[in-house]
Amino acid sequence: MKQTTHPPDQRSVRARNGAAPAAPPPAPARARRRPSSTQWAAWGFLAPVTVYLALFYAYPLYRNIDLSLRDYTVRSFVQGDAPFTGLQNYQTVFDDPTFAPALLHTVVFTAVCLVFQYAIGLALAVFFNQHFRLSATLRALFLVPWLLPLIVSASTWSWMLNSDSGIVNAALHALGIGPVNWLTSPSWSLTSVIIANIWIGVPFNLVVLYSGLQSIPASLYEAASLDGANAWQRFWRVTFPLLRPVSAITLLLGLVYTLKVFDIIWIMTKGGPADSSTTFATWSYQLGFGNLLPAFGPGAAVGNLLVVAALVFGLVYVKVQRKQALS
Repeated sequence: MKQTTHPPDQRSVRARNGAAPAAPPPAPARARRRPSSTQWAAWGFLAPVTVYLALFYAYPLYRNIDLSLRDYTVRSFVQGDAPFTGLQNYQTVFDDPTFAPALLHTVVFTAVCLVFQYAIGLALAVFFNQHFRLSATLRALFLVPWLLPLIVSASTWSWMLNSDSGIVNAALHALGIGPVNWLTSPSWSLTSVIIANIWIGVPFNLVVLYSGLQSIPASLYEAASLDGANAWQRFWRVTFPLLRPVSAITLLLGLVYTLKVFDIIWIMTKGGPADSSTTFATWSYQLGFGNLLPAFGPGAAVGNLLVVAALVFGLVYVKVQRKQALS
């Protein structure tokens, strides 16, 4: 019987010659894996958030943009056959004589409220960080303005600043100062709503900044005291720089909230008298719902300007944070 001979194995020959064995040929590509149970669970948890954002954020934003680009009337708003006008509604808004005063009032209202809310909130946060007796109780009481419904807060301030029976004018009369028409004078109406909004926004700044102070190690203050730093130097050289990230997000959230403040102004002054306290938020409402013949397009255009302003400041914040992270 003839014996069959096999050629020598190349790997054994190379091994005998002292050469390293060759790598095995690459395995064929595996079939694409199906999502695991963990991935399905992740998609399951993500789906409700996605649906919520699409229904309550993306769709209303799309509808608002569509409103600002068409000539909507009450009839066309119901039937959906409004003609496309492009940027005509924005041009109408820019040419309106109310635009310049409303822009100025929005800037002043936002800037003054942000500065005073942050300054007072930071001062109170540093004060309560001393952990004295009744500190927790007083902090809880300072949260009351933030917890009250806005309609209650605005109505309370309207009563307090009433020209005839308000407690503020009564206190001024006791001091020998004449009454001030807080809500009915064009010179004081914007100041009145600013004061009310500062009172409402201080607790938010207090809570966030106080939480930031809790993350600063006490050893840093002890080291600064040993180096001879007084209270102001410890605040300026230790507290304020380490609170910078918390301060940035506090100011950004406060900016977005203040830009869209409507309830306080509308309940107290309705943007008057003579548009002296009109901001973009109240003007947008007046255009869209405050007249017998509503101007849906210009009203939506004013609202979109607020959205763009908030988006710009948000992008600036993100860019600054990235630069600080890289530095």
